[in-house]
Amino acid sequence: MHTLIICIDRDNDLGEKGKVESPIIGRAANIDAAVRLASSDPEDSDINTIFGGINVYDKLIAQKEDVEIVSIAGDKKVGILADRKIAEQLDRVLHELKPHNVILVSDGAEDESVLPIIQSRIKVDAVHRIIVKQHENLESTYYIIKKAFNDPKISHTFFVPAGLVFLIYAISLYFDRPEVAVMAITASIGLYMLFRGTGLDDEVDRFKSSMMKSLYGGKITFVMYLAAIILSLIGTVQGGIALWDYYNEPILVGYLVLLMGYINASIWWYVIAGVIINIGKIFDLHLAKERIGRHWSHPFFVFAAGIILWAGSTYILVIREAMDTYPIINNGRQFMFVSVIAAVLIAVIGAWISARTTRKRISKH
Repeated sequence: MHTLIICIDRDNDLGEKGKVESPIIGRAANIDAAVRLASSDPEDSDINTIFGGINVYDKLIAQKEDVEIVSIAGDKKVGILADRKIAEQLDRVLHELKPHNVILVSDGAEDESVLPIIQSRIKVDAVHRIIVKQHENLESTYYIIKKAFNDPKISHTFFVPAGLVFLIYAISLYFDRPEVAVMAITASIGLYMLFRGTGLDDEVDRFKSSMMKSLYGGKITFVMYLAAIILSLIGTVQGGIALWDYYNEPILVGYLVLLMGYINASIWWYVIAGVIINIGKIFDLHLAKERIGRHWSHPFFVFAAGIILWAGSTYILVIREAMDTYPIINNGRQFMFVSVIAAVLIAVIGAWISARTTRKRISKH
C-alpha cells in the first residue's frame, strides 16, 4: 500500500462516547464509527475529522491511488498516556499495512501535537486540518489557553493574585469593611510581586524539592529541614514580638530600630536552623561516602554571619538608646571589635578545615 490516511482522536472520544475500539481501519468501519460518535455527541469535532479523512480518501481513490484510512485514538486523560497508546496503535497499523507515506487529518492543534510521533516512524506527506467554518481557530485558541494554564509558572502567576483579590474582598465584605479591601488587596499583591520579583519563589521551590528528595531518599536532612522550619517559625514569632514591643515604646524609635530589634531577637534561631541543615547534609554525604569538600565550611560561615548580624544589631540598638547595655563587654567599640574578630576566626577555621579535607582527598587519589 502506498498512502495511509490517519485520523487522530487524542482524547479518545471514539472510545468514551462512541464505544468504538481503535485502531479503526477501512472506509466502512470509519463511517460506522463516525455515525456512532455523532449519535452519542453530535457536537464532537472528531466526527468532522473522520468525515474529512474519508473525503481525502475518496479523492485519492478517484485518482487511482493505492490508499487506506485509519482512525487512531489516545486516552481521555490526554498527555503521555494518550501519546503512548497512539504510538502503540500506529506501530501495529504500520506493521500490518506497510504504507510508504501518510497524510495526517486532525481537527486542531491538540491532535497535531502527535505529529512528531508519526514523523519518527514514517514520512508524512501532508497535514490536513478540518476546521468548522462557524468556529474557525476556536479549538486552536482553546488548546493554547489550556496549555498555558496547565503550565505551573503561568497558572501560579495568574491564579494566585486573582485568588488573593477575591479572597480578601470576600473577607472584607463579610466583616462589613469594604473600604479596607483596596488597601489589603494592594498590599497583598505588592508582597506577592516582591516575592516573585526577588526570586524567593524559586528558592521555596528548590527547598521543597530538596525536602522531597531527602524524604524519598531516606536522608537525615529531611528531619533537619523540619527542625529548621520549626526553629525559623519560632525566630520569626520572637522577632515579631520584639518588633511590636519596640513599636509601642513611648519614644519614637524609627524604622531602623524596628528592623534591628527584629534581627537581634530572631537571628540566633535562624542561625541554628541554618547550621543544623548543613550538619545534616554533611552526615548524608558521609553516610553515602561522597566528597564533603566545601560543605565543611558552611556551618562555620553561617555561625560567623550570625555573630556579625547579632553584634551589629545590638550596637545600633544601644547607640539609639533602644537597649540599655552591651552584653558581656560594656564598651561598644570593644564589643564590636571582639565580635568581628570572633566571626572572622570562625570563618577562617571553617575554610581551613574545608581546604584541608579537600587536599587530603586529592592526595589519596
